[in-house]
Amino acid sequence: MSDISIIIPILNEEKYIEKCLDSILDSDYPKESMEVLLIDGGSQDKTIEIIKTYQQKYPFFKLLHNQQKIVPVAMNIGIKEAKGEYIIRLDAHSSYPKEYFSKLIKYHHKLNASNVGGIVNTDVKNKTIKANSIKLVLSHPLGVGNSDFRVGVDEVKEVDTVPFGCYPKSVFEKYGLYDERLVRNQDIELNKRIINGGGKIYLVPDIECTYYARENFTDLARNNFANGKWNILTAYYTKTLNSLSLRHFVPLIFVLSLILPLIGSVFYPKLIYISALSLISYIALVIIISIKINNKSTSIIYLIVSFIVLHISYGIGSVLGIWEIIKKGIK
Repeated sequence: MSDISIIIPILNEEKYIEKCLDSILDSDYPKESMEVLLIDGGSQDKTIEIIKTYQQKYPFFKLLHNQQKIVPVAMNIGIKEAKGEYIIRLDAHSSYPKEYFSKLIKYHHKLNASNVGGIVNTDVKNKTIKANSIKLVLSHPLGVGNSDFRVGVDEVKEVDTVPFGCYPKSVFEKYGLYDERLVRNQDIELNKRIINGGGKIYLVPDIECTYYARENFTDLARNNFANGKWNILTAYYTKTLNSLSLRHFVPLIFVLSLILPLIGSVFYPKLIYISALSLISYIALVIIISIKINNKSTSIIYLIVSFIVLHISYGIGSVLGIWEIIKKGIK
């Protein structure tokens, strides 16, 4: 068996870390062939305390510290420390089936890939009506677009990016480490760099994991605001749009379709009809989809609110990302 180094950036993960670590312990991959590097960004909750209880029994759990807190720095710390032939990037908000690591390595050998990943199934820890509604929205194309690793594929497919990827360590020697300027989108940017350099990335439907979504509207808004903002800043810092897709900018286009005509209506009042048409069309679409996908464990109202919170927070984040770039230019 190939030696693997599993890297998990963490920060205040007490709600999720046990399920994540337990899933690693349940893995069928030989424990003598793995190390788990937990890179902590200064957790203030019980995360470290929980990890230390695991370390007492399982010495292959190693705790490292990341003073800069952000994920790309954590990944680079882990990669430099890693002893394994393969680097597997995990998320503490997720759990992984028994055969997850063995399948990743199997397909690496089969495909001679630069990166291999699988399908992400969205779930929630607490099965409330609100949480289930958010989960459903984050699993629907209207919520997440046409992302292959979320909506699924029927066969092994060459793609632009995968979540929680598995890389030969030599990939980082050839294409470089994570871009530490990017608070978000660092995996997407790295994968695009690999592809531009001639590497191959594959999505394998036979490999699946479970991601635990935010369960309230405040956390949903905060997370997607940051996603929207960092789509813009990623393009700014990397000086290219190649690492992003059209779906990343749809919420921005929608929010601008509301804001710009509204501002313009001060000078030309009829422009307000464009904002009204955009809003009415959007609300109608969201209501129709919410009615269509509603089930016994969700609520139409919560579904509608979830879509709106997701899209508006994402779009506003992108707008403020543009404003931040403008301010940089002014300075």
